[in-house]
Order: sequence, then C-alpha cells, then structure tokens
Amino acid sequence: MGRPSTKPKKLKDGYYIEVRNKGAKSGLKIRRETEAQMLFAKKSYDKTKDVIIIGEVQNGKPVKKEKKEKKEKKESK
Repeated sequence: MGRPSTKPKKLKDGYYIEVRNKGAKSGLKIRRETEAQMLFAKKSYDKTKDVIIIGEVQNGKPVKKEKKEKKEKKESK
C-alpha cells in the first residue's frame, strides 16, 4: 500500500473559512463560490464554532489584498 502522502492538498479557487471546535488547534476548511456566501456561512457557524476567514484562494494560494489605508498613510508621511 505504501506511505500516505505528506504533501498538503491544493485548494480549489474560491473563498475559504476554517471552522474549528472552540479551543481546538485544527479544523475544517470550507469553500464557497462567492464572498457573500462565505460571509453567510461564517455567520451561521459563528454561534457554536470558532471561525477563521482565510479569504480568496487562486491557483492553490491565498490572494493577499493590499489595504488602501496603509498606502495612504505611507504617502502622507
């Protein structure tokens, strides 16, 4: 049979949240097609679980959105 793979799975494109039991170290990643659906899922799981927003994922990696506030602060200095 062989050894199980240790390489992490690639994530599909979409919006992700991680849902954990309260006080747990790891949880499940849940994918939604749109940001609105992701926020709705977060709201429903928030009542009983710890929820971490991972955000948008493209090509297996999270997309980092630059915040406009940080850019404006740097320009004003």
